[in-house]
Order: sequence, then structure tokens, then C-alpha cells
Amino acid sequence: MRRRWIGRFVVPAFFAAVFAAPLWFMVVGSLRPAGLPPPRGVELLPTQPTLAAYARLPELMPLFTYLANSALVVAVAVPLTVLVASLTGFGLRLLTPTARRRTVLGLLALLLVPVTAVWATRFELFRLAGVVDTYVPLLAPALLAVSPFLVLLYAWSFGGVPDTQLQAARLEGAGWLTIWRRLALPQVRPATLAVAVLAFTFHWSNFIDPLLYLTSGDRYTYPLGLRFLLLLNPTDWPLLMAGCVVATAPCVVVFLLAQRILLDDNPLAALRSGGHG
Repeated sequence: MRRRWIGRFVVPAFFAAVFAAPLWFMVVGSLRPAGLPPPRGVELLPTQPTLAAYARLPELMPLFTYLANSALVVAVAVPLTVLVASLTGFGLRLLTPTARRRTVLGLLALLLVPVTAVWATRFELFRLAGVVDTYVPLLAPALLAVSPFLVLLYAWSFGGVPDTQLQAARLEGAGWLTIWRRLALPQVRPATLAVAVLAFTFHWSNFIDPLLYLTSGDRYTYPLGLRFLLLLNPTDWPLLMAGCVVATAPCVVVFLLAQRILLDDNPLAALRSGGHG
């Protein structure tokens, strides 16, 4: 009984504390008085907590413009990523075992290709297309499902849909798109939530693509603006930590919301209660 209690509560709590510790110290660092350097030791709570760093953020950078730009990219890219990844994963599920095995090996090989290997080629293509300094290059990864890993995640999840269900739906005259939307997709809701969270995290924190393709300051996303804040005030630790908290908070909220929807039997009720809370 004691071992079961330790394995169910103590061990998960320990790992949760390990992963939450950086977030806690980031929040604590943002509450220090302005201009102070990082603490020399471990500071669990600031001695003189203040929100001055958060108040200074909009004064030093167009904070809300950058956040709105990032939100716009995420609002378009995340649903597009889920759509492409789910359709591709479902198509992979419909292949013959031999073709499926070869396709999976090809996707695994793509995972081994470093992103830096295609930067120059992608930039030249976008330059020739005349879409540099637009959001098109930032949305382009969504058309490729961001990563082969997301496609493989969907393919593995769709593998749990029985062949008998697919064959019965075909006998009823349903097309593959209808089967994907009404039969297969509702059965892989955890995979959809996982892909949506991973896609949100990628697009929200994407720094390289805005750095490569955006030149107009009014189009900068928040990660790029945060980098310029670091160059502007490299020694103002509370200000930098406040900027990091603002960048991290949406990802944490999305993760907690997805977890609540996944564990709730009625996802619509969870969304309503979460919104009122």
C-alpha cells in the first residue's frame, strides 16, 4: 500500500516540482526590484516583491503589438497544423503495411535532417515568391505539419481505429474524408490535443523564422521582440525575467487547459467552466 501511494503521488509530485522549478524561479526573478542582478544563491521568494518590471515592459517595447502579432500567427497556424497532420496521419493509416513501413522510415529519416540545412534554400524560395517580410514564411511550416513527429503521432493513434469500422463506413457509402472527420478523428482526441499543444508551443516560441523573414518592426512577433529587449537591457534581470514570464504564460495556460479537457468527460463543459474561472 505504501509503495503504491509513493508511486502514485510522491514520484509524480517530485518530477512536477523539478520541471516547475525553472518557472518558479523565473517568476521570482521578475518580482525583484528593477536593475538588480541575478541572485547569487537560491531565492525562493523575493525580499521586496514588486511588479515594476511588468509595468516597464510596454515602455521599452511595443508589447501588445508583438503579442497580437504572435497571437495572429498562432490562430492561423495551429488549426492548419492539426488539419495537415491529421489528414496525413490518416492517409498513412490507410496504406498497405509495406507502404506504411516505408513511409514511416522516410518520416524518421526526415526527423534526422537538421533545420539549419534548409534555411538558405527556404529563404531563397520565399524571396523569389516575394513573401519576405510577411507572415507567409511563418505559416509555411504548418503546411508541412511542423514536424514528421506530429504526423507519426497521428498515424500511431489512428492505428487504434479497427479496420472493421473503416470497412463498415465504406460499405455505407461514406467517403474517406467523411470517415476521417466523423469516425476516426473523434476517436483520437488525446492525439489532437497533444498535436495542438505542441503546434502552439512551436509557433508561439518560433524565433528563427521571424528573425530570418521579418524586417518591419510592426510585424515582429513576441520572441523576436524579447530578443531585442535582451540586447537593449542585458543587465536588467527582473525586466528580462518579466518578459520571459509573459512569453511562457500562454504555453502554460494552453497545456493546463488541454489537460483539463482531456481528463474531463464533457470537454465543452470544461471549456465553459474554465472560461468562467
